[in-house]
Amino acid sequence: MKKIFLYAFYLTSFISLGGCVKDTYPGAEISPYIAIFDIRNLYRGEDLVLNRDNMKGGTRLAAMVVSDHSGGNLPEGLLVVQDARRLSALRGISIPLGADAASFVPGDSVIIHVEGKTLSRVNGILEIKGVTRGDIEKVSSGNEIPINRVTIGQMQTSPDTYESTLSVIVKGTFDPLPTPTDVLSGDKTLNDGFGDIILHTEAAASFAKDPAFVNANYFGIVFNTQVKEGQLVPQFRVRTGADVRKLSSDIQVAPVLITGFMSDVAGGDGNYEYVQLMATTDIDFAATPYAVVVTNNANASTPTGYPSQGWATGNMRTYKFSLSQGKAAKGTFFYVGGAGKKINGSGSTDMATSNWVRAFDYTKNDGDGFGLKTGGLLPNSGNASGIAVFKDSAVTVNSTPVDVIFIATGGSLYQSGKGYRIANTDFYDIINPITMAQQPFYRQGSNTLSLVYNTADLGYFNMLGGMYNPALGKWVRARAQNNRLLTKSSPLSDIEGEGATVLK
Repeated sequence: MKKIFLYAFYLTSFISLGGCVKDTYPGAEISPYIAIFDIRNLYRGEDLVLNRDNMKGGTRLAAMVVSDHSGGNLPEGLLVVQDARRLSALRGISIPLGADAASFVPGDSVIIHVEGKTLSRVNGILEIKGVTRGDIEKVSSGNEIPINRVTIGQMQTSPDTYESTLSVIVKGTFDPLPTPTDVLSGDKTLNDGFGDIILHTEAAASFAKDPAFVNANYFGIVFNTQVKEGQLVPQFRVRTGADVRKLSSDIQVAPVLITGFMSDVAGGDGNYEYVQLMATTDIDFAATPYAVVVTNNANASTPTGYPSQGWATGNMRTYKFSLSQGKAAKGTFFYVGGAGKKINGSGSTDMATSNWVRAFDYTKNDGDGFGLKTGGLLPNSGNASGIAVFKDSAVTVNSTPVDVIFIATGGSLYQSGKGYRIANTDFYDIINPITMAQQPFYRQGSNTLSLVYNTADLGYFNMLGGMYNPALGKWVRARAQNNRLLTKSSPLSDIEGEGATVLK
């Protein structure tokens, strides 16, 4: 009975104390700030007046200005701001402010009161109408705006996502190529290897007469135009002449491209792995020798550690095929690999009639110059493997390939100048296109892209596809991994029918 009395006393005391705390606790307050991400999601095709209810208690934006009207190339009177308040997702929006828009510059941090204003899509651009200069408070200036690298393909796929955001298109090339007298003024088709977009430059822009470069980075803002049935089509505008950063004007054509490979057939790999390649020009290998080198960075491959001799390391790390006989016509496939010449290992479709420029039994023979005989050219593990093509039969630590591709990222690959050199491709850059820093090795700087390793022993052919334009010296449609699961009876068309294309 005494215990019951004590429990009752404690319970009563707890309730009393809880009541006191509840009476004095002020409670949570809803933030007055709403993310641009949430604002954009409110639009359903019709004008909407913004209020506390539809903004869930919000009344204002805290955003960064990205528009710059000093160059005279942005839609007149639009203040463009962005934020990443919701899920770190960068979103932007435009605000018609008239002449006052020019009083703000990139890097201004602002608070914008939007309660009672109208969300509307005008000429394809989502805007918040009704905002005045008095609704905007500038908090600070000179803030750094993070670089947002976006492919044209992403802009095309999700035009609403990137609208009114500051982005950079890397390695943009005009198609057709500009002549020495061409200038930026007007509408020009810009390609970055992932798609085409119109780069619009007003005739009255301060930089309209600047030269149209062969290869450049373009910092600017995505604006949409609206066509039939509400479809949004992105357009890109740089703000000032400083937004165009010239890269090399030299067009470097890769004479040989890596278009696919069989790294793991159904069954035993020995003598059946191969690399599929394509010529971008007519090649007589007796007159112009080449080399194909593969690297295997499995943990058991020696020498271990970072490859001090790069592609020429040899032993179990790299293996070379010298191409010094045969021919390949422009736009045609040819093959390098094991003497088995089968599409998917023992007992599969014969490929002996295909153009094999170099094939021998690598399980019984060392490589041409370096590399020990091996049961597998490329590893069946998560560690990185790679393929590189060189325009020379001699490959040294300083040799730079004309094309290269890597699968996976594991193993000792790069450290302090020791590693595998890369080429300027759709995947890699010898000079970082944003920072302009030297980065000639895989896994150095921005050179981190790789293909994904496939499950072992199933017979996947790694078709890379893509479209290469020799006139531009670049991939106008970048390569992408397209795994083709082959059978023992798969025809040659399964690996060539939808493969890479070289434009005439």
